[in-house]
Amino acid sequence: MSAVAAECYRMTVPVAPGTARLAREFVTASLVAVERRLLIENARVCVSDAVAHVVRQGRVREVSVELTVKEGRVVVAVRDDDPGRPPWPRSAGADRASGLALMRRLAHASGVTWVWDGLSIVGKQVWFELRE
Repeated sequence: MSAVAAECYRMTVPVAPGTARLAREFVTASLVAVERRLLIENARVCVSDAVAHVVRQGRVREVSVELTVKEGRVVVAVRDDDPGRPPWPRSAGADRASGLALMRRLAHASGVTWVWDGLSIVGKQVWFELRE
């Protein structure tokens, strides 16, 4: 059995009020390119929440979005280079979801991964996995 190579798409943009919109468009175009249209709606909501979290914090100049496609699943990671502020989820109101809680509900799996440079933490990635 041979391993199937992953397809990977990356985008790095400045943090600004329209950054979440750019991330949604990037994820949509990437999923259309790899013929995973059924995942578009949930991917747009999840990436928007992750990027909006970075924009609200306002402590970095840019954010990176990486979309990796493997057999039957897509992993999207939103990276910022601020290791000092972990993206802990905020509590949601009784009638609505807020922030990263919505992403956790829509995704098959999600989490936070620290980005290392040698022995130092230089950033973090909020990631989520969607499956067909």
